[in-house]
Amino acid sequence: MRTKIAIIGGGLSGLYAAYLLEEQDITDYILLEARAQLGGRIMDFTSLSQATENSFDLGPTWFWPEFQPQLNAIIKTLNLEAFAQYEQGNTLVERSHTQPPTAMRGYTHSPTSMRLKGGMGTLIKALHAKLSNKQIITGALVNTITNQNGNIEVSFSTSNTANNQVNNQVNVDHVMLALPPRLAVSQITFIPALPSNLVTQWQNTATWMAPHAKYIAVYDTPFWRKQTLSGSARSSVGPMAEIHDASNPEGQAALFGFIGIPADDRKRISNEDLITHCRAQLVRLFGAQAATPKADIIKDWAQDPLTATHLDTHAANTHAPAPNITAQNGPWHQNLVGIGSEWSVQFPGYVAGAVDSANIGVEHYLKNVKT
Repeated sequence: MRTKIAIIGGGLSGLYAAYLLEEQDITDYILLEARAQLGGRIMDFTSLSQATENSFDLGPTWFWPEFQPQLNAIIKTLNLEAFAQYEQGNTLVERSHTQPPTAMRGYTHSPTSMRLKGGMGTLIKALHAKLSNKQIITGALVNTITNQNGNIEVSFSTSNTANNQVNNQVNVDHVMLALPPRLAVSQITFIPALPSNLVTQWQNTATWMAPHAKYIAVYDTPFWRKQTLSGSARSSVGPMAEIHDASNPEGQAALFGFIGIPADDRKRISNEDLITHCRAQLVRLFGAQAATPKADIIKDWAQDPLTATHLDTHAANTHAPAPNITAQNGPWHQNLVGIGSEWSVQFPGYVAGAVDSANIGVEHYLKNVKT
């Protein structure tokens, strides 16, 4: 098989790069996504209520139109509906095991944190629906990328109907890496090897969300609002350190929290036990109604091999500075470019960073590579 471009990764950056290429009438590409579904770190948890699907974000949740105009413009172009994060009411603070939680006047973010109706996954679905190219393959894990005098062979494995691994190859002129830099150098063998200084940069770029875990509890109604609570909480007790209202405006209610237990320590706790402790914490904070969610789930990104590596065990307090997007010289110069969110200078690691990096990567291709 031969095509011009291989996009490695079917998250937001990969799909948006494909969208931008098609806007330039370039459909000669293949997109390879290792997961069984598109989206990457934009991932949904679906709960059914009276035959109605409710989607909740296991990955990124918010965006900020004032700070992220390019992302906001795409959302408007795709006719997606946004709404403000619910922040009315008091915030609960849990300081110790021996003291009950206290209510404090809530904090309203400025600019307002916005969410998408139906979850961030609607952005993935809408972009995918816009693409005419059908060479989009899920369950395709890229193993090796070989460059022989400018002819690049991308080797990847898929599973057949008997669940046996099948090896595949595609020859291309250009590769766009739409996955985190650290994951790219961990999972893919490059022949010849990438420059050592570039490998070091990419390895040292922390993958946003990789050390984190998120808990979601779904309810029929946002009962905490009747207690003049916003659904927000901060806790020094845990297991969740930070909690927010995740309710759908025209659907089920929900609370979500970031687990405060470090990734290495979570390995020694079963999901069932961790869920039990999360439910108990919600009862301490919001009362007995929180004890029996209609559905709940933990997504531990540190245990996801398509997100995290062994280097991603400690949560970074800030988004990492962006590394170089390509080799400055040598055989990989100009024909391999990083377009995942962490390569964004403006918004590294954010949803808006995926859009920014994809835009820069496609501009790089149109300016320096396309003939």
